Amino acid sequence: MILVAHRGYWERYPENTLIAIEAALQAGACVVEFDVQLCSDGAPVLLHDENLQRTAGIDASVFELDSLALAGISVHEPVRFGDFFEPQPVAMLSLALALFSRYPGATAMVEIKQNSINHFGIERTMDALLETIRPHAERCVIISYDADALVYARACGQGRIGWVLETFDDAHRLRANELRPDYLICNHEKITQQTLWPGSWSWMLYDITDAETALELAARGAALIETRDIGGLLQHPALTERGCGHG
Repeated sequence: MILVAHRGYWERYPENTLIAIEAALQAGACVVEFDVQLCSDGAPVLLHDENLQRTAGIDASVFELDSLALAGISVHEPVRFGDFFEPQPVAMLSLALALFSRYPGATAMVEIKQNSINHFGIERTMDALLETIRPHAERCVIISYDADALVYARACGQGRIGWVLETFDDAHRLRANELRPDYLICNHEKITQQTLWPGSWSWMLYDITDAETALELAARGAALIETRDIGGLLQHPALTERGCGHG
């Protein structure tokens, strides 16, 4: 079982920021997941939401702002943290991936958000994403809810992909057998007591914050457990050996 840091070390730091990603890696995360949108000039940036209200306190769409404007906006999550982490500029994907060069063996799971795919279309969105990750492709996994976007990425030579399931049902199981992703990803609450589908993929379940649930899901076949509290779980006696020292 591998622990995956959800949006970086999200429990203690503003989500999808460089400080959150580096804190997760320093805590021992072997894999860090983060979210990507395209801004108005087509540059990939780290954001979960299309709107900046929740993370920056600004009612504006990422699709209306270019990368220069976003560099001046702080996504320090003022509702959760006040001004403690200000400023935390919106991170460019290229800068986030550059962090991983200092952590040998670490993997980046890059989730391209559906909002951007809907706004820019699959081809433009995925071309921008693939061009940015190309220098780091061997340590990146592209993940998405959009199966067609993943098919496009694979056709363009992307090595590893992960499909995020909207629902855990027969229709998605049939599509998974066609897509044959490297990872199937699902909210653990959607699984309940059902059996994880066997296949060529590895299962990643989210969002788990306690060691007991993590161990239970691992026993049921989840190879990866995604958590917002990567440091907390890695401090649990049963999970301390699941971390990476990164040399």
